[in-house]
Amino acid sequence: MPYAAQANQALAASLKGKLLLIHGDMDENVHVSSTLVVVDALIKANKDFDLLIMPNRFHACGNDPYFVRRRWDYFVEHLLGAEPVRGYRISLAPGE
Repeated sequence: MPYAAQANQALAASLKGKLLLIHGDMDENVHVSSTLVVVDALIKANKDFDLLIMPNRFHACGNDPYFVRRRWDYFVEHLLGAEPVRGYRISLAPGE
């Protein structure tokens, strides 16, 4: 299957459910403009989504405490159907 047929922006109109996009603005692997192409396709398809741009974060920002909390809160709210605990802070282990 050619890339264009399976690219996220080509599939945006098929979105069902909730979507959280998180992108580090200093990503050295995927430029933020690639995420914005998907965002544009979602908007054109009139799909609801959530977007978080993480300033000064690289591609491997999955262990960032704020990222972890936001992802966890999203799952709790949209998969579990519960209200996440607001305002808690995830701390890194000493030395991280």
